Amino acid sequence: MGLFDLLFIVLGILFFGILVLLIFYYYNKVRILSNRIDNAWAQIDVQLKRRTDLIPNLIESVKGY
Repeated sequence: MGLFDLLFIVLGILFFGILVLLIFYYYNKVRILSNRIDNAWAQIDVQLKRRTDLIPNLIESVKGY
């Protein structure tokens, strides 16, 4: 086994390690963004529910006027 063979093996291991780290990084990033999207939709649902809850009060105010 020559010096170049050992160099290629080390470079291959480094490349594989960097590739695995990149896969983990992007997977985690996608999961974080997915959670943010779910949270944003949940906030929209909360706002719509609040508006729906205010409609009877608005109707009563108009009737009183």
